[in-house]
Amino acid sequence: MGELYADVIVDISHEKLDKSFQYLVPEKLRGTLDVGMCVTVPFGNGNKLIRGYVINIGATCKFDPARTKAIKEIIKNGVEVEDKMMALAVWIRRNYGCTMIQALKTVLPARQSVKKLEQKTIERLMDKEQILSLFGECERKKQTAKARLLRELLDQEAIPREWVTMKLGVSPQTIHSLEKAGAIRVVSTSSFRNPVKLQRGEESRNVLSQDQQTIVREIMEDFDSGNKGTYLIHGITGSGKTEVYMRLIEEMLARGRQAIVLIPEIALTYQTLLRFYTRFGDRVSVMNSTLSAGEKYDQCQRAKKGEIDVIIGPRSALFTPFPNIGIIVVDEEHESSYKSESTPKYHARETALEVARLHGASVVLGSATPSTEAYYRAKAGDYRLFTLKERLTGGSLPDVTVADMRQELKEGNRSIFSRRLQELLADRLQKGEQSILFLNRRGYAGFISCRSCGHVMKCPHCDVSLSEHANGMLICHYCGYREPKPSLCPQCGSKYISGFRAGTQQIEEKLKEMFPRVRTLRMDADTTRTRDSYEQILSAFSNGQADVLIGTQMIVKGHDFPNVTLVGALAADLSLNVGDYRAGERTFQLLTQAVGRAGRGALKGEAVIQTYQPQHYAVVCARDQDYEGFYREEILYREMLGYPPASHMLGVQIFARDEDGGRRLAETLAFDVKEKLEGMTLIGPAPAAVGRINDIFRFVFYVKGTNYDKLISIKDSLEERIQTMQPAGESVQFDFDPVNTL
Repeated sequence: MGELYADVIVDISHEKLDKSFQYLVPEKLRGTLDVGMCVTVPFGNGNKLIRGYVINIGATCKFDPARTKAIKEIIKNGVEVEDKMMALAVWIRRNYGCTMIQALKTVLPARQSVKKLEQKTIERLMDKEQILSLFGECERKKQTAKARLLRELLDQEAIPREWVTMKLGVSPQTIHSLEKAGAIRVVSTSSFRNPVKLQRGEESRNVLSQDQQTIVREIMEDFDSGNKGTYLIHGITGSGKTEVYMRLIEEMLARGRQAIVLIPEIALTYQTLLRFYTRFGDRVSVMNSTLSAGEKYDQCQRAKKGEIDVIIGPRSALFTPFPNIGIIVVDEEHESSYKSESTPKYHARETALEVARLHGASVVLGSATPSTEAYYRAKAGDYRLFTLKERLTGGSLPDVTVADMRQELKEGNRSIFSRRLQELLADRLQKGEQSILFLNRRGYAGFISCRSCGHVMKCPHCDVSLSEHANGMLICHYCGYREPKPSLCPQCGSKYISGFRAGTQQIEEKLKEMFPRVRTLRMDADTTRTRDSYEQILSAFSNGQADVLIGTQMIVKGHDFPNVTLVGALAADLSLNVGDYRAGERTFQLLTQAVGRAGRGALKGEAVIQTYQPQHYAVVCARDQDYEGFYREEILYREMLGYPPASHMLGVQIFARDEDGGRRLAETLAFDVKEKLEGMTLIGPAPAAVGRINDIFRFVFYVKGTNYDKLISIKDSLEERIQTMQPAGESVQFDFDPVNTL
């Protein structure tokens, strides 16, 4: 048997990951040593024994074998936090298909060579009587700025300098003058950056309902008895899921554990953070892409050092290096943004389960519209299901009208607003109540449908909609089926067959034509490019500075506006016609979330769903807020066609500079897979949904099967095949149970 060699990283930090050293695997460690293990290795001229981590094992020696040193031993208990991060990277590499370096760069924070933040505090040097005397003197001399500062120092011995200059309006010269007089001193201390800029408000603790109390009690009883489970809270909008999360976190903090709260969108950060900060104060921080590199790194250091106990943020917050996590909350767990679209293409929900396993923690998933995957597992007993059916935020679920836009067209209404929505908008404007107009842009202009009868052009083989391409062809991005775009509807013969084209700006213009005095705010990709834009728009709407908020899906998730009594879902069925097997689920979730924004306060809410497919089960069940009815229909469809969660899918994505080269590689790899199928199904290869981006051609094929481990073995064999081929100008990525077609 030939020699084995291991690539070892001796400095486990993000910026040193590309530098590894090769060591011989001694006979005594063969069969025991594995990727991810912590080892001791001799290093440098003096052969000093240092700690390292194995990132790869192979039979090829990259250097002179005679000069290659051997690994000394395996360390059973390495550095606790780093060991868990390394184990997580190994799991990601195996389950999602990527290099060990890519996995490590995902889970480890990038170190930033930035200065620590300097904080300055103004401290009182005189006693209260002296300060009071000086205050009186300043009042007589009309030195108002000095007087303001001295008045504050009567009650407080130390005040942050930033607060003095910003809130009290005291200039640096005035501070220096008082310092020179011996009344105060300015003390500087260095600290980590804290991106949370909130004043802790008055906390209003809600009394838990019986159902909420049951959830908290039973989860904590499981935890204390050593049964760290996974729980799904299926609660209608406004049923108090967030209060349950906070009570569970309180219990975990009392036990000396930390908490991670995942939210799907940066737009939700401010409102969520405000609620948690009011409860937990400076023990809470945030992690998201709006932070500077230095702020991100500092939050990781604060977590390691025990300065914070709760982190809130999108999926990357999952990798906060807490030493002893007790609970991971995945709010709105159904959201597709929890799936990474870059390599490694991990899913935060599945990865949270692995992080929890490594820490001995509980996982709580919450949603008004659980993903079919989570509900399927809850039904199978893998997760424990809790249900919250009552709205505790005040008010009741809104009355919902479905407007058939085919009928509107027949009766002469060519407007993008149905007559019912126009009436309700006028009524709300007259009453001074607020409205939300949600433009469902998923699948925007990608499919072809008939405005007269609602017929959608679909693939005869995959039951997903065909996508329109510039060459006049309609293409399926699962199997490659194509047909020419029709000029008349094949169902009813109407000429009104085309893609839908409208944006939030056009909606705003049409609304102002109809109601010239209406005050509007828009929230979409164009209006939320700056760092604080989400917060500014939401705060302005919350403060009553607009009558109507117009936006895409970011406005219907998790926000709570008590004065909103009307929601209009425009083009509700756009997302039904995305060329994707999850189209029905996404539509139901979006519409249910949208409808749930209305009537969250004391006033009764109404919603209008505008659609060309009023009989589709996703629309009907969203109107009735009937999740169970939707799930029964959807899971039948998934089981019949072998889509997740009834089966698993592996997407193999090929990127190439040369179109013919990319197509050949896709066909070669698909042919290799065909010989290993053993009860699995191959779909494709076909051009990707967007066939070329930046002159890179894209191809894809899918493998479906019930055994996830078999799909992993197919991925492993393809990785080996690609290494032997060493394709130039082409690359391959793997996507397990993809939530979006490429």
